[in-house]
Amino acid sequence: MNAESDTTKNWHAQPLEDVFKHLDAETEGLGKDEAQKRLEEHGRNRLRPPEGKSAFKRFLLQFHNVLIYVLIGAAVVTALMQHWLDAAVIMGVVIINALIGFIQEGKAEKALDSIRKMLSLTAVVRRDGERMEINAEEVVPGDIVEVRSGDRVPADLRLFQIKNLQVQEAVLTGESVAVQKDTHAVDEKASLGDRACIAFSGTLVTYGQGTGIVVETADRTEIGRIGTMLSEVEKLTTPLLRKLAQFGRWLTVAILTFAAATFAFGVLVRGFSTEDMFLAAVGIAVAAIPEGLPAIMTIALAIGVQRMAGRNAIIRKLPAVETLGSVTVICSDKTGTLTRNEMTVQSIATANHLFGVTGVGYAPRGSFTKDDEDIHPDDHPVLSEITLAALLCNDATLRRDGERWTMEGDPTEGALITAAAKAGRDPDFDRKSYPRTDIIPFESEHRFMATLHHDHEGNGFIYVKGAPERVLEMCARQRGHDGDTDLDIDFWNEQAEEIAARGQRLLAIAVKYTSEDQRALTFDDATEGLTLLGLCGLIDPPREEAIESIRQCQEAGIRVKMITGDHAVTARAIGRELGLVHEKAVIGKIVEETEDEQLRTIVDEVDVFARVSPEHKLRLVTALQANREVTAMTGDGVNDAPALKRADIGIAMGIKGTEAAKEASEMVLVDDNFASIAHAVEEGRGVYDNLRKSIMFILPTNGGQSMTIIGAVLAGQLLPITPVQILWVNMVTAVTMALALAFEPIEAGVMKRKPRPPEEPLLTGFLLWRILFVSAILFAGTLGLFLWETGRGVDVEIARTIAVNTLVFYQIFYLFNTRHMLQPVMNREGLFGNHYVLYAIGIAIVLQMLFTYAPPFQLLFSTQAIGLEEWARILMITLPVFFLVELEKLIMRQSGLGGRLALD
Repeated sequence: MNAESDTTKNWHAQPLEDVFKHLDAETEGLGKDEAQKRLEEHGRNRLRPPEGKSAFKRFLLQFHNVLIYVLIGAAVVTALMQHWLDAAVIMGVVIINALIGFIQEGKAEKALDSIRKMLSLTAVVRRDGERMEINAEEVVPGDIVEVRSGDRVPADLRLFQIKNLQVQEAVLTGESVAVQKDTHAVDEKASLGDRACIAFSGTLVTYGQGTGIVVETADRTEIGRIGTMLSEVEKLTTPLLRKLAQFGRWLTVAILTFAAATFAFGVLVRGFSTEDMFLAAVGIAVAAIPEGLPAIMTIALAIGVQRMAGRNAIIRKLPAVETLGSVTVICSDKTGTLTRNEMTVQSIATANHLFGVTGVGYAPRGSFTKDDEDIHPDDHPVLSEITLAALLCNDATLRRDGERWTMEGDPTEGALITAAAKAGRDPDFDRKSYPRTDIIPFESEHRFMATLHHDHEGNGFIYVKGAPERVLEMCARQRGHDGDTDLDIDFWNEQAEEIAARGQRLLAIAVKYTSEDQRALTFDDATEGLTLLGLCGLIDPPREEAIESIRQCQEAGIRVKMITGDHAVTARAIGRELGLVHEKAVIGKIVEETEDEQLRTIVDEVDVFARVSPEHKLRLVTALQANREVTAMTGDGVNDAPALKRADIGIAMGIKGTEAAKEASEMVLVDDNFASIAHAVEEGRGVYDNLRKSIMFILPTNGGQSMTIIGAVLAGQLLPITPVQILWVNMVTAVTMALALAFEPIEAGVMKRKPRPPEEPLLTGFLLWRILFVSAILFAGTLGLFLWETGRGVDVEIARTIAVNTLVFYQIFYLFNTRHMLQPVMNREGLFGNHYVLYAIGIAIVLQMLFTYAPPFQLLFSTQAIGLEEWARILMITLPVFFLVELEKLIMRQSGLGGRLALD
């Protein structure tokens, strides 16, 4: 058997004889020996498991950060100098940060496991001419496999024998309507959804039965290829992590430069000992690194996770919270995400009128309209008879489950029953009034369904529904309000084109009267002499809340793009109803054939993509990212998993989503509602604002401490604060107060802003200015008070205790300023609007009392008790920072220097 890859890719385009010849197989099936030989050659029919990182390796990766390297270096130098306490505290901080990162890192990805679970467990095959059931893993290329309703297809099959076979392919194509299969070869470039002669591995048979030859197994199946794509997709880091890495590199260079310069100056100019200057350099490194920042960011993101959970969005990976706030493009699957995944009749054409039908989904709430005015079907006999025919020539059932209506059966038939109920019909009553006597079920060969009924007066009639082009061939007459007339083919073609242009799928309904004696229905009875009643237009309509959500996203500067496996006409019509900016639809074939550079232009100009395969989705997301767009991708099928993983943030559906999609995503929507994404974006923007406030609060402390040490060395003075005291401020008091900012409510008008540019640095010009401005105040006050105290002969341990308390009280007053970046806080809301700020200040004061007066703390941090006079000086020095920053805000607001960074 030959297995050249160039042939195997096109099984759907080859004639059946060539397929059998290529696979060296017969319709009776393989011999058992040959099957065993092929099993050894091709391997078992299962997907390769993913390679995961061990827990130990994931823990070690937490140390892979330049700032952590600097801290480890500082700990080593301190230990070599035998300052064991300092070294132990620094290493303790490093390990605590690593543990936080390790614990918060999401569970290992299980997407491939989830896909594997979708594969069939057993398969019915023919071996040596006998029908037998085997483990699906033992299926090999060339096997003859039989499938029937309820079976999961065990491998990719080229069908050669079918009877009414319908397969649900939503996991691959995203489309909810089951596909009618046939045995004819299709065009080589046909999209997945158009390959009607292939039954794909992992899809579900919903109706009928079929027999096919296995053409691909394991990783070579369509679902296997998606699994392989998923394992090969490069997962991009989030904007926040990129910015933190960039900030870390920048800060490391600055720390090493300043530490080296200070060391050299102290030794060469001031004549300090090498040991003292090493300790000072370690102090600068420890002071400049915001050790508490990872913990603050983790907790701020976790708070965002809790808030989002309350708004139906479950975050699986913490950094995704912030990524949501910077999203510029949302790529959404159509079916079930932007639409309801419930077929709905929206148009009914008769010989005289084109009627509209309002209401969406399977709930029988809505009305009939003509020229945009409500009408009652009973006033239009032909319309009334269409609804009766739609109800009787139908095998679906409609059920009410509390407030929710559900349908069992074919979605198209469910939509027809709902339309009949909107017309006031009672399905149970009408079925009893016109009992069914016989049926010709729908089959792909004849493309219609016919039912024979009799009323209780003995009148017999046949109702037929099916593809318009087929039913029109079977009709000789048409029914209008003046009775029956000859069929006007041109008129009906025009009506069909008009309805199809709205993106609706067409169904024709016809009737034929027969005698009381006829109790059986033959093919000839149903295929000639019919009278056409009309055409029905059906569509899976947009969710009303999705339309509003898209409007909100557009207002927030976020582009929404619809990516679907459906036909271009339908996609364009849905896009128009959703209010997408560019209605033009581009099909997957064009995406496939276009060069990368040209595709980048297309994704910038087009908002609707139709007949799209998994590879196309991946290419579209990659092209958007090449245009520097922060891209979110929503989806629910296995087909979405690779693109969900590649996107900056993958959003899976919680109800209808497959496990594969959920495991590849960063966020899961509990209610499958696109509208929840707008809420999540709002929360994400709020979290980012609060993170920036935390950074704006923390970094001036680091700057003030570093400048204090450098200033002391330049002045030839003792260090005002020791490395261990610095870590107390950085890891305990600063973290305690900064956490209060994580609870800040979302600023007003956050969804009126444009997304921040992806390239915008973490530290903007405004933030750098604020950090330097406040650092300078902290430096001047802390070093000044320390020098004043030592100048009047105070013991160095008391002076250092005063210096540390000075830093902390600067933080306390500055915390109020930080609640709003540019807006004033000298009002009731600014001072008392966030209770957590007041709690944090209370905790910080208690901690400082322990630091200053508790003997164990005095021993650990080399502090001493201070009196009321010293506290008065501390408050006198630190309180002005509050008024100075408020004055700076006023100047910034009035001069416009704050620019677009104003958050209020």
